[in-house]
Amino acid sequence: MAVTKIKPIKSTLKRALDYIQNPDKTDGKMLISSFGCSPETADIEFGFTLSQALDRGDNLAHHLIQSFEPGEVDYQKAHEIGKQLADAVTKGQYEYVLTTHIDKGHIHNHIIFCAANFVDYRKYNSNKRSYYGIRNLSDRLCRENGLSVLVPEKGSRGKNYAVYKKEKTAKGRLKTAVDALIPQVSSFEELLSRLEAAGYEIKRGKYVSCLVPGQERYTRLKTLGADYTEEAIRERIEGRRARSVKAPKTERGVSLLIDIENSIKAAQSRGYEQWAKIHNLKQAAKTLNFLTEHQISQYGELTARIAEIQIESEQAAESLKSAEKRLADMAVLIKNVSTFQKTKPVYDAYRKARNKESYRAAHERGIILHEAAAKALKAAGVAKLPDITALQAEYEKLQEQKEALRADYGKRKKQVKEYDVIKQNIDSILRQPREPEREKEAERG
Repeated sequence: MAVTKIKPIKSTLKRALDYIQNPDKTDGKMLISSFGCSPETADIEFGFTLSQALDRGDNLAHHLIQSFEPGEVDYQKAHEIGKQLADAVTKGQYEYVLTTHIDKGHIHNHIIFCAANFVDYRKYNSNKRSYYGIRNLSDRLCRENGLSVLVPEKGSRGKNYAVYKKEKTAKGRLKTAVDALIPQVSSFEELLSRLEAAGYEIKRGKYVSCLVPGQERYTRLKTLGADYTEEAIRERIEGRRARSVKAPKTERGVSLLIDIENSIKAAQSRGYEQWAKIHNLKQAAKTLNFLTEHQISQYGELTARIAEIQIESEQAAESLKSAEKRLADMAVLIKNVSTFQKTKPVYDAYRKARNKESYRAAHERGIILHEAAAKALKAAGVAKLPDITALQAEYEKLQEQKEALRADYGKRKKQVKEYDVIKQNIDSILRQPREPEREKEAERG
């Protein structure tokens, strides 16, 4: 389980970067990674990018924190997940420094990324929508790595999410308890007694109220909805009223068949059971029509087609990842070539200066930027400086290819889900007629 929060850095960028890179917190600086910059000179490189930003605003960077449940993940895995999150958030366009702190009871990642990107110098728009996007990315990565996922309170954000304590609200827990007891009791009074035995405090008056264990305020039953007034609950117990059940949204495609026999809703509501039967008939017809339209007549043909689609989807995903990696590498290359060229006059003058120490003190930032760019280009194996205009044209072309690959992957991913539903429905349909046969065989035995 990981929780996230993000906050802007409007000043003291260097201090924040120094803090997250503290050797005592990062296993002697072993758990530090970066993208598009060097951890040692990140504040200067961020500053150079920000100087070219097209948007206004006083944000210098954004500080993202990802905290893990104690004992659920090791240092290396946490750092790996942090890098995946940072890459997904910054999309190969923002410089960032990632560190993993191991000095406290829980492992947590710090990601500081520049407020402006180095591709078109636009500033990152941090808002409620972008935060939920980050949280969803973090949750997905946790699931993929076998970690638990925290279910947030409705409307919770940032530190509220981090201190989240209960998965369900008091009303939700009370409704669940009432629904579970109604089929088991013969009167309203017995239901209240059973609630008390389960730890709920009951307050009788004009309206019946319940205090959910762990809560501070009583909840009136009638505030739970029309099916939970005293009169409605009595009618439900006596079988004169079925609990209202919202039918799922109508889907154009094929949806899963409902297991009516094992459905709690069906047991509590005849209306729901009838709706589910009609729904199953419609979905079974849609399923068979789908097989006819796609010329699938044998179960083996269906499984073979699913395997083929799965392979195509995986290949599309790999192609998309490859394109995104090439784009990120090219963006960094363009950035370093551009920085190298813009700071070359300062560095050339520094090399020719008689008093190098004095000149460096006066032009330190420009010299550091040039040296950092030169070091990055050398590490990338760039011996001859490429034409930046040609690089930018190639980047734009690759960007178009990536969007086409993304669309193709989305189409194939949707297809995988569609065929998965078809197979589950067919498996359910094929099981149904076999049940009586099994009973006959048992009788013969």
